Amino acid sequence: MKVAYLVESDHGREILENMIIPQLEKGIHGADVVGMMFFFDNCYMLVEGSDIADRLAKLSEKTGMMLMACDRCCFQREIDQKLVAPAGIGCFPNVYAALGGVGVDQVITI
Repeated sequence: MKVAYLVESDHGREILENMIIPQLEKGIHGADVVGMMFFFDNCYMLVEGSDIADRLAKLSEKTGMMLMACDRCCFQREIDQKLVAPAGIGCFPNVYAALGGVGVDQVITI
């Protein structure tokens, strides 16, 4: 099953850092994560130099998983030029374009 995550809740960091990322790193997640889109303060998870950003970047480079942060959220927080290399910024049309041909089975909001 191919899934994409929308990371928008106050608990997004905890869920990614303590559950999803370790499972992906061990290859036991049970689903093919094809993309993650970050909103609001969750965009800080993609800022260069943070442990979680580095781990996500490695996973993205290994699997081709899309990493994207909400453009408006990044501009408001002045981090649009500070994201890890595989991460981009954009809005829903960019997500649709990036994931449209992948065959996403489930979109999950965390």
